[in-house]
Amino acid sequence: MNSLDTLQDTKRLTTTEEVFRQLKADIISLRLKPGVKISEVEVAKSCDVSRQPVREAFMRLGELDLLEIRPQRATRVRKISHQKLRDTRFIRAAVEVEVVRVACQVASPESLNAISANLEQQQKVVAAGDANQLKKLDYEFHRLICVAADRLPAFKVIAENKTHTERACTLELNDAVGMQEVLEGHTGIYKAICDGDQETAVARTRVHLAHLDGTLASASQNNPDFFED
Repeated sequence: MNSLDTLQDTKRLTTTEEVFRQLKADIISLRLKPGVKISEVEVAKSCDVSRQPVREAFMRLGELDLLEIRPQRATRVRKISHQKLRDTRFIRAAVEVEVVRVACQVASPESLNAISANLEQQQKVVAAGDANQLKKLDYEFHRLICVAADRLPAFKVIAENKTHTERACTLELNDAVGMQEVLEGHTGIYKAICDGDQETAVARTRVHLAHLDGTLASASQNNPDFFED
């Protein structure tokens, strides 16, 4: 392979990543709603790219169970699977419980300061009623706990499993009560980690994630057409 081929491959991969990230964000935010048809041709036209990177982005989204790709038939945004939610909820809880346990043992002052700064930002966006910004800070909060535990690879597992629950959360966590619950849950976990109290940190993590169960149930009840199985 010559240098020109390498450059072209790199550019194509970069374009694929950009299309993938945009489509993933659109699916999670429900700008692309569950069950809606999605076309390679239309996406390529709107992104001003060729169909190849779009096709590759579609395949990646299919592997994440966010798109339903059926040969010779229309590709659709996959509906939110109850079974997938149960599975990802279980995996996420198992990982996060151990992460906070370790964080209680090894978190440095610098890593705790980073979490504290994140919580200060959460307080501001909750006061402003900015649900979209809270979701971004929530994502970063859980990443920072993995950093504090020196278990950053664990966040990859957490992030992958958050993808499915985030769509349902988008339906329900736009109200003040839901946002305040998220903030209070995060604050309680942080304080327990600061105290090095493993059992309290674990218990508060379980309670925090248990709130998610109610959110998912409410989302399903209020938007049945967006869910399957």
